[in-house]
Amino acid sequence: MTDLRILDVDPTEKNERLDVFVVRNLPEFSRSHIQKMIADGQIMVQKKTVKANYKVQPNDQIEVLMPDPEQMKIIPEDIPLDILFEDQDVIVINKSRGMVVHPAPGNYQGTLVNALLKHCDDLSGINGVARPGIVHRLDKDTSGVMVVAKNDRAHINLARQIKDRAAGRKYIAIVHGAIEAEEGLIDAPIGRDATDRKRMAVTFNHSRPAKTRFRVLERYGNYSLVECRLLTGRTHQIRVHMAYIGHPVVGDPKYGPKTNHFDIKGQALHSTELTFEHPVSGETMLFSVPIPPDMQQILTLLIKRYGAKGGNGL
Repeated sequence: MTDLRILDVDPTEKNERLDVFVVRNLPEFSRSHIQKMIADGQIMVQKKTVKANYKVQPNDQIEVLMPDPEQMKIIPEDIPLDILFEDQDVIVINKSRGMVVHPAPGNYQGTLVNALLKHCDDLSGINGVARPGIVHRLDKDTSGVMVVAKNDRAHINLARQIKDRAAGRKYIAIVHGAIEAEEGLIDAPIGRDATDRKRMAVTFNHSRPAKTRFRVLERYGNYSLVECRLLTGRTHQIRVHMAYIGHPVVGDPKYGPKTNHFDIKGQALHSTELTFEHPVSGETMLFSVPIPPDMQQILTLLIKRYGAKGGNGL
């Protein structure tokens, strides 16, 4: 069946290039791919073909003939998993830094899903063939605890808990700068970056509400160890919010300084605690995992260099 997507133009998007407009509304496609679709007549304005540099108008009705989804064969792989808990309904994993959660175009192997498919064959199917069992995700270079659903009943229940914020998620991060406040609430909407579709940003255009509560655990010279709790669940939320207040996560390749003084591949961000109700028994489940060795190595270096609450930073 043909999938026809209709995109309406907001007044704030007036005179934007058609290819730029479509990419922001359909971020799963690259700009070059969108430009090819426009040239092939798969994207039309008011039932007419136009060029990629056409300036969209508020009354335009933009029709996108979506390509057929790419068929993916996800191969089970014998990849070690750090399993904290497992029964017939859920698996709780301590994900390592560097592991992608689910396959995507250009990255079909070495993911958590590949490992899970080797470990068991009874994951939920609600999210389709590429993301079986995946209720929520962690960025590739964010480590820590996450839960996976083994059947559709558990998936629906866990997804509701995460959406309603009944499930609690606590993160530990090492960030740049000595944060003055002991704690705080970052209430700033997050959406796609206007100039780089692979980045998120605090913006009031095409964004969604986002709230992160943070608490300073310790200060080491020009660095801080913080605890963050998600009150919403947006892509890259903690990374974007901490950078927004001037304290990007150490090692963050997207939102932090280009120079990294520490031996860590990716951001120093760790999902340290997850709380949820078991989707069948209703029992309160709490899982906590310590920070990984690469983050502990950074803390050890900072303590050695500055001690607690001392020094002037690098």
